[in-house]
Amino acid sequence: MRIAKRFGMSQTQRELDFVNVDLSDDTPLFIDPFFLSRRTDRWSEQASKTVLNFFEYLVNLIKQKRIEEARFMFEYLGEPGETGLGLSNGSRDGKGMGDGDAERIFDRILKSKAVESGLIEDLPDTAIFVDRIGPDKISDMTTNIIRKHLLEYTIRQANLWGFPLTEDVPSGYYWDPVEAEWRSELTQYLIIDHKRVLLVPKSIVAYKFGYTPAVYHQHFILNFLRSEHLRLNTALVQTKKKKDGTIRKYVTKKSLKEKVAPLTRDYLRKFSVQHPAILEDFKRKIGKKITPIGHEDLEDFDMGQFCDYLIERLKAIPTGTASADDYHTLMIGLLDFLFYPNLVCPEKETKIHKGRKRIDITFDNAAKNGFFYLLHTVKKVPSSYIVIECKNYSVDPANPELDQLSSRFSPNRGKFGILACRKISDLNLIIDRCRDTYTDDRGLMIPITDQDIIKALEEKKKDNLAVAYIETILTERMRQIIMG
Repeated sequence: MRIAKRFGMSQTQRELDFVNVDLSDDTPLFIDPFFLSRRTDRWSEQASKTVLNFFEYLVNLIKQKRIEEARFMFEYLGEPGETGLGLSNGSRDGKGMGDGDAERIFDRILKSKAVESGLIEDLPDTAIFVDRIGPDKISDMTTNIIRKHLLEYTIRQANLWGFPLTEDVPSGYYWDPVEAEWRSELTQYLIIDHKRVLLVPKSIVAYKFGYTPAVYHQHFILNFLRSEHLRLNTALVQTKKKKDGTIRKYVTKKSLKEKVAPLTRDYLRKFSVQHPAILEDFKRKIGKKITPIGHEDLEDFDMGQFCDYLIERLKAIPTGTASADDYHTLMIGLLDFLFYPNLVCPEKETKIHKGRKRIDITFDNAAKNGFFYLLHTVKKVPSSYIVIECKNYSVDPANPELDQLSSRFSPNRGKFGILACRKISDLNLIIDRCRDTYTDDRGLMIPITDQDIIKALEEKKKDNLAVAYIETILTERMRQIIMG
């Protein structure tokens, strides 16, 4: 049974920010620390800094020959069962962190000499340069290190969806980057069937890693060596006469693997020391290519039927105060679906000003392109967090509602917000009011209605481009507000 069903939720994986794992079996997904380091949302940045802090501290200890202190850092890198991710329970070799694996990994790191040579700078590098470390073990180590971040995320998601939390539960060991030590504490925890559960953002998981020895070897090292052997006209260069009579010279990757460059960690280490620019090129290009996992990869579903289902749910909610919470709750999942992976980590009724005010919905801005990326890079509108107010009115929102949204803005929190409402009969008037706020440098607000959302869902049924379409609506409204 999956978590959402366990709590009687109507929301599907497409409407949830966390991975909706099966409580009875592991889900074959991994937390990828390299991908995590390329994310731009606040939660991912903080979690990635903790991983980097752990490894920088480890590297410094090894370089200072404080080996036993460094070895102790692996004391708490066992198999984390709380996430429900992985391939097994660690009972088979290479399938998660079994007993003694952490110490063996540490010994392999020492034996590789990759720390002393400067090749290992962060946890993902161990997968490239250290023998017998795969995605499963990297994921397990990452989970242990960022357990505190995952716990905080779990508590926020539990509060968002009304999951019960148990008080005074041991957190399990996590890495404290301030004190540079492992710590544990009593805290709130999500307990399901007497087991501790950590929820994981779907935006940081993968079925397989892109930052791997095979990718580095096949697409970067061998490509470089092929060019070099052609340039030097070595014995590995072969020729072939073309139809027009010209001679084509070529070098096969198979011959390079057999004669020069075997896919072994030992060779990868030697090559990378000699050619550090190729390694940096690999890191840069792979970092640009990897993208968050899609909804269709997490769960089988019919896009058309699901979009129709959301449209029906939206239309079925009456306007008015009595149904305001139903509308609010639906919008959390619906907007998560439409804006993923650009907006992540939703929170409901976030308290600000010491609890005197609350924001209906906030999302972390994780965009690397599109509207929400250009918002802060080009338009210079602070937007680390996206503020959303939901109005389940049967009439147009007026000045008090717009002023309420703008009062939630701040330089640190962000100065962009979306006013989600059921309908607008006089859009020009609302745009004028939003323009007044923008002109007074009090922030940028954009209204969206049921009609906009339904149109976005209809477009997604056609070609799965709802993010592009809903962002087109936002872009056009922004143009109207800014340009007049």
